Amino acid sequence: MGKEIKFALVYRDMWQSSGKYLPKVDQLVKVAGPIIDMDCFARVETNGGGFEQINLLFGENPNIAVRKWTQPFNDAGIQTQMLERGLNGIRMSPVPADIRKLMFKVKKKQGTDISRSFDGLNNPQNLENSFKFAKEGGMIPQAALSLTFSPLHTVKYYIELADKYIEKGAEEICIKDMAGIGRPVSIGKIIKGIKDRHPKILIQYHGHSTPGLSVASSLEAARNGADIIDVGMEPLSWGTGHADLLTIHAMLKDAGFSIPDVNMKAYMEVRALTQEFMDDFVGLYINQRNRYMNSLLIGPGLPGGMMGSLMADLEKNLSSLNKWLAKNNQEALSQDQLLIKLFDEVQYVWPKLGYPPLVTPFSQYVKNVSLMNVMQMVKGRERWSMIDENTWGMILGKSGKLLGPLGDKILALAKEQKRTFFEGKPQDLYPDELELFAAKMDEKGWNYGEDDEELLEYAMHPPQYEDFKSGKAKERFLADLEKRRAAKNQTTQTAKSVAPVPVPISNTNQASTFQPKELEIEVNGEKYKVNINYNGESNTGANNVKDSSTKTTSENKETLNTPMASYPQEDGLLVVTAPLEGKLYLTKDASETPVKVGDKIEVGQTVAYIESMKVINSVSSDKAGVIVEITGRHGEEIEEDDVIIKLQ
Repeated sequence: MGKEIKFALVYRDMWQSSGKYLPKVDQLVKVAGPIIDMDCFARVETNGGGFEQINLLFGENPNIAVRKWTQPFNDAGIQTQMLERGLNGIRMSPVPADIRKLMFKVKKKQGTDISRSFDGLNNPQNLENSFKFAKEGGMIPQAALSLTFSPLHTVKYYIELADKYIEKGAEEICIKDMAGIGRPVSIGKIIKGIKDRHPKILIQYHGHSTPGLSVASSLEAARNGADIIDVGMEPLSWGTGHADLLTIHAMLKDAGFSIPDVNMKAYMEVRALTQEFMDDFVGLYINQRNRYMNSLLIGPGLPGGMMGSLMADLEKNLSSLNKWLAKNNQEALSQDQLLIKLFDEVQYVWPKLGYPPLVTPFSQYVKNVSLMNVMQMVKGRERWSMIDENTWGMILGKSGKLLGPLGDKILALAKEQKRTFFEGKPQDLYPDELELFAAKMDEKGWNYGEDDEELLEYAMHPPQYEDFKSGKAKERFLADLEKRRAAKNQTTQTAKSVAPVPVPISNTNQASTFQPKELEIEVNGEKYKVNINYNGESNTGANNVKDSSTKTTSENKETLNTPMASYPQEDGLLVVTAPLEGKLYLTKDASETPVKVGDKIEVGQTVAYIESMKVINSVSSDKAGVIVEITGRHGEEIEEDDVIIKLQ
């Protein structure tokens, strides 16, 4: 019998990689039993990453969800694992050390056995606390190598990185191929290299299927010493998710590995329940494009875990961009056109930002800058004119040193904006805050919860937790859910109401008088004239020939030469407008003083911030003057080109 290979079901990541939301706690509990009955999983991924923020967003207590969801697996002797983001804990921004330490203690008490920790820059310095705190909390510390493909991210680099992680306390290694772009042979060499140096270390392979390499990578991983393979399952396998259990099972069995049998009756039950959850509400937040594999992603290397939110962001930004184009008498872009422009721009931007591994949160930063560049260039503006504050933090070294050099334009912008580079320990930038949040909870009369889990939740996700406690989160979610259901029903009803045109079945020429000779169809935003041939009948012109005169979109144009006026006016006053849509903030944090009426504003001065696509974008004034009115409201949604302040 060959080497034993175990399987881990990444049930949380299956949803994360497909769309925005996850099943509710009662649904998770319902599916736990059949997952256990499949009798083939040594581990199940139960929480971490965006899991708890999503619970808060739809008004559900994440601590109750984690405890109830992990309990059945604990009882069955199946290990549970979570994903945590090192310096960022289980959110998108850095977390003070005392809050990180409490997180591991709480998660173990809630039933999580293994902490898979990764750093977006593969910085061992940022993960040292993760390994230490995990051990202190009673968890197994697993270090993830964030895999990416660049001239700098070589096989040697990853083998030596594993050495550093193990030296700092990691007890297991995960090969985290978050975009599925790792080349199978190289993955095999990395695993063999680590096993040769550390024969007793457990290695787990995690690969997204997006461009189609992960099946071969799973085989190479197993052949070279991997102990556990992460898998997904229908109806959420493949696409931006993970290879299906059945495929990996059949392949490894044929290769002679010792693997557990799969209870197919239970598999089908889990499959049916997952589909039921999608039909209930989760499917309304899944863009169908994320259900397809896409080899185009080999180029930009964007990760599967981000594609769920990317398509939602793209949809929103496309709508905003097309409003601008219509307002300026320009042709609209299709989603495909914007997506390809984005992919191309990511490949241009990534090296100039120092080759950060394209994993949370840095994949979002690279994507956001790329998308802003595309949108600005379409409007006739310059590249790099919109770099959000989170990305600047990465550029300046506040998350650790980038592997590659920064581009000349980025360095020039940093100098021009008088930004300072940081070379110290990133954790030192974020002093302890647990006592601050405990005091706030005391003021509000809120209970810290079992094992201080409510205190952790508040300290980890302050605005989302407050909205959860007030009921605003649930109210917003239910309103959005109703809106999406109504839109889906309307689409369904519209489709049903369009009756097919009857076409007589006849071989006579008379029948052709009832049949159209030519149709105009639209595919991916382009219009085509199609000539139709019935039963060998010859029409004038070639069949299925594209009429270039009907093309309605503009391709391969990097810029449209229609820049907005530099100094828009309203009521004789100069105005500063929102460069993008999102949530407006007049300050970034409590230590900052907001602008006020009477303040003198200089060109380039930051006057506000807009939260969009999970990052904070500063809004700089492109004109000088004295503020006479502030029309933007702190904490409220704002549309692109809405007026924020008026100047005289």
